[in-house]
Amino acid sequence: MSTAQTAGTGTARTAAPVTVRVPAKVNVQLAVGGLRPDGFHDLANVFLAVGLYDEITATATAPGEGPRVTCSGPDTDQVPLDRTNLAVRAADALAARYGLVPDVHLHIGKEIPVAGGMAGGSADAAGALLACDALWGTGASREELLEICAELGSDVPFSLVGGAALGRGRGELLTPLEVGGVFHWVFAVAEGGLSTPAVYRECDRLREVRGGGAGADAVPAPEASPALLAALRAGDAAALAGHLANDLQPAAVSLLPSLDDTLAVGTQAGALAALVSGSGPTCAFLAEDAATASDIAFALRASGVCRTAHTATSPAPGATVVRPAG
Repeated sequence: MSTAQTAGTGTARTAAPVTVRVPAKVNVQLAVGGLRPDGFHDLANVFLAVGLYDEITATATAPGEGPRVTCSGPDTDQVPLDRTNLAVRAADALAARYGLVPDVHLHIGKEIPVAGGMAGGSADAAGALLACDALWGTGASREELLEICAELGSDVPFSLVGGAALGRGRGELLTPLEVGGVFHWVFAVAEGGLSTPAVYRECDRLREVRGGGAGADAVPAPEASPALLAALRAGDAAALAGHLANDLQPAAVSLLPSLDDTLAVGTQAGALAALVSGSGPTCAFLAEDAATASDIAFALRASGVCRTAHTATSPAPGATVVRPAG
């Protein structure tokens, strides 16, 4: 067994590793306001957590050995293994708040696509935060954890809470949403990734090219669609399909035109609707039922327009301890 310092006491306690499972997300609506003077955009971001998960295991290390991070799963060569990793930054932030030394080994088991617009890095940060809280016994309140999440990134708070929510501000100000049923999805994973900042810059550029301007004074304030929220409450996939929207999709397709082919194949295979997930390049397809989702995934894999395709359902729970400290 390793030892971990207990918050506020300066003493050590024996702790078993803690594993947290944390979901991916899909943005069923991403309305993007104009570019603010601080470089951000106001958002109306309707999040759904989906059943694709990363698992983050936190293990106490000897004094002076941490933090360090390892990773397994698809595309792990794209995951930074230093202090720029969001999971490590989460551990550092929690330790700093409670006066601890972050001697911890974080292992990330990846299932969520890397740089795919499904908040994989944000999920890892939320998972690491919850795992370290349990490992170190900090006893942080939900509000404190969400405050740290918001400091780490716009999508991190939702990764902690899961379910469904409307994100305002930069996406970090969350209002829980009611979901009246299960939605079936297919996610087509593209070759390579897209940089979220690059996609936002391209969104601004395209707005300028169209002549409307990209600033906050030139773009309408983003608002969630009442019809979309009603479809979520009703659990009505057909109604939801008619209102899926992503203001970043034109920018993602501009940077990676092959996404148009992926969207077309999934639609022709029977999807009720298709859109780029978040900043991309993963494409999301809403299906009528599980059988149709399987057919769409098969067609996407066979077509060669994506690297692979996963089926999943939503909503899904947020970050959850699945193996607690002993």
